[in-house]
Amino acid sequence: MLRPVITIFSTLRKKTLLTRAKNYATEAKFETRPFKLHNLQSGPFTNTTVTKDEALAMYTSMQTIRRLETSAGNLYKEKIVRGFCHLYSGQEACAVGMKTAMRPQDNIISAYRVHGWTYLMGVSVKGVLSELTGKQNGCARGKGGSMHMYAPNFYGGNGIVGAQVPLGAGVSLACQYKGNKGVCLALYGDGASNQGQVFEAYNIAYLWNLPCIFVCENNGYGMGTSANRSSCNTNYFQRGDVLPGIWVDGMDVVAVKLATEFAIEYVLKNGPLVMEVFTYRYSGHSMSDPGTSYRTRDEVQEVRQTRDPISSFKDKIINAGLVTAEELKKIDNEIKKEVDDATKFAKADSEIALPELSTDVYAKNMEGNIRGATPNSWLKHSSLNRAVNL
Repeated sequence: MLRPVITIFSTLRKKTLLTRAKNYATEAKFETRPFKLHNLQSGPFTNTTVTKDEALAMYTSMQTIRRLETSAGNLYKEKIVRGFCHLYSGQEACAVGMKTAMRPQDNIISAYRVHGWTYLMGVSVKGVLSELTGKQNGCARGKGGSMHMYAPNFYGGNGIVGAQVPLGAGVSLACQYKGNKGVCLALYGDGASNQGQVFEAYNIAYLWNLPCIFVCENNGYGMGTSANRSSCNTNYFQRGDVLPGIWVDGMDVVAVKLATEFAIEYVLKNGPLVMEVFTYRYSGHSMSDPGTSYRTRDEVQEVRQTRDPISSFKDKIINAGLVTAEELKKIDNEIKKEVDDATKFAKADSEIALPELSTDVYAKNMEGNIRGATPNSWLKHSSLNRAVNL
């Protein structure tokens, strides 16, 4: 198994680089494991300075996602969340690292493991959990559920395997067309990596020089099949052919941030790039998958103990003198209360009324009535201008 990748480069630096307040550092330098490169002469920096505020923000975001997913899993077990439910536990450093590097004009589109991304892109914990439970205060009024959440600059989770990749190329085309210097991160898993549409998106993005970062979140397993059994080449960062690629340890939030910053700058100047974030999911593919028939419990436990993105980052920032254990414990308690309160709210929230089911299907309806659940049934379409809660 790969070992933790962030190592403290230095916690005591010259006063010109590191100031201290109350005997605790306000910034520290971290070094990451070297990146693997494909069709690139140089890659991201392997060290950077992290301030206390940045460290606390990244820790808080990762811990909130972990607690949010724990609540989602419990709600599913209580049969309050119905249908599919795919958890992100173990992969928090991927989303938080990318989001930390993104600018206001940047965009993201992903598959169905997106509860954490929805939160990072501006939806409250209440908004996420209410959507999961199908309630009216959910970010899509309860109509989307686990796999179809949206927010500004977040083009949702997509339930069709790999379908978000060409859509992400399209979002990049929109950025290019508008000239806003924005990029799109199109996320997909190792299980979707062999879809033909992924390679078609690579191709057109290269030909049109689109500012698209194709991100393969390689968590080792596509549903119940290991990457080694499904792919003849598991170096996903190399699979863009002429497209350049970067491999980054997705359990290291600082490394993901550095790689994403590099990728944003690169694609704006040169066109598309493939980034593989090597990560791990603690849960099964979805809540209906126990995740133990194709891997051992010992394997999962070893990753938790040696590579967990939250506990390893926690140890590093404490050892660097950026924060104290007491400060983080206070944050943990605040997050627990926020998620617990949001869980109670979601349970008590109401569903939308039946007539609203057929509203806001179209932004500009040119179809008249829309088809219902049976061939000869039709529903009246109207707009309440509240398809999404923002």
